[in-house]
Amino acid sequence: MPEGSDEMRTGHSVKLTYDDFLLFPDDGQRHELIDGEHYVTPSPNTAHQRIVGNLYFALRGYLHAHTMGEVFMAPFDVVFSQFDVVEPDLLYISKERREVLTTQNVRGAPDLVIEVGSPGTRRRDETIKRRLFERSGVPEYWIVDPDLDVVRLYRREGDVYGRPVELSLEAGDVVTTPLLPGLELTLAEIFSAAC
Repeated sequence: MPEGSDEMRTGHSVKLTYDDFLLFPDDGQRHELIDGEHYVTPSPNTAHQRIVGNLYFALRGYLHAHTMGEVFMAPFDVVFSQFDVVEPDLLYISKERREVLTTQNVRGAPDLVIEVGSPGTRRRDETIKRRLFERSGVPEYWIVDPDLDVVRLYRREGDVYGRPVELSLEAGDVVTTPLLPGLELTLAEIFSAAC
C-alpha cells in the first residue's frame, strides 16, 4: 500500500473466506474481505462520523415516515459470498429485499450502499468496492467524499452501473433516488458540521 495510506491490505497468497473473517480480532478497525483479500481500515475520524450520523438521521427519519424498509450503519457485515464480506458505512434494505437480512448479517445485495470516503479508502471505494457492488447486484451505490464535498451516485443500468452522477455542495445540489421517492437530501445537510 502507498505510504501514508489509512488502508492496509494483508498479503495472503491464499484466498480467505468468511470463516477466516469471523476469526479476525475485534480491534476497533474495519476488517473486510474482497475477492478473498483482507483489507483493514483504521477507525474513522470525526468528520466521517458526523457525515455518517447526518445520513443515518435523514434516512431513518424518511423511513420512519414511509415504512419502506430499514437503514443500518457499520459495523454490520454484508456477506456477498464466502470470499466477499464488507462493512459499508450505511446500507438500506427495502421490504421487498428483506429476505437478505438475517439475525447476524446481510446475506446478499442491499438496495443501497453508502460509503463515506477518506484519502486512504478513496481508491478502494471507487474501484474495488464499486466493482464488487456492481457484480453483486446492488442497485445503487453512493460515495460521499468529505475532502471534495461531493457525492457520487452509481445506479444500475442493466447489469452494470451507468456513468456516476456527481453532486456538489458548492453547486447546492440535492440527492434524490428512485429507491426512496420524495427523499430530498441537500449536500448541506450531509456535510453539516463536518469541518
